[in-house]
Amino acid sequence: MPMESFFPYRLAVVAEAFSRQLVAVYGRQHGFSREEWRLLFLLEDAGALDSLQLARRTSLDKVQVSRAAARLERKGLITRDVLEADRRLRNYRITNDGRAAFSRAFGAVEARARRILDAMPPDDLAALKQGIAALDRAIVGATGKDEATGFPRLPDPDAPR
Repeated sequence: MPMESFFPYRLAVVAEAFSRQLVAVYGRQHGFSREEWRLLFLLEDAGALDSLQLARRTSLDKVQVSRAAARLERKGLITRDVLEADRRLRNYRITNDGRAAFSRAFGAVEARARRILDAMPPDDLAALKQGIAALDRAIVGATGKDEATGFPRLPDPDAPR
């Protein structure tokens, strides 16, 4: 079988190409690594998360989370505190400067993503969203758990009702 027609390979290649387009914005234009961006993205949404939650939700290992968090803390964009309940864990919070930096970068990242997605015919974009949701459900169905986040599945806002 030619590698180019193997679905897992094609999915990984296309996802990486899309991701590189976004890295060009938050990385080159705003100075964030992929790991830093993922942490900021989650913390901007949640406000605070512990190290295990961050590792699960970013698909990064604890070392990657720790290193990215240290860089973000040095930049004044997040804070890290030891959790009293379990001293091995850290609690991360986004700062006001972190929210502002994320906001500046997010607008540009969202515009780049939108430009790419808007280049697709509407029916293809709808099919892509439906296909991603179906693949996500199939992973949970086949494995019995959410491999991507380790958290309960949230309702898909684009799913037919």
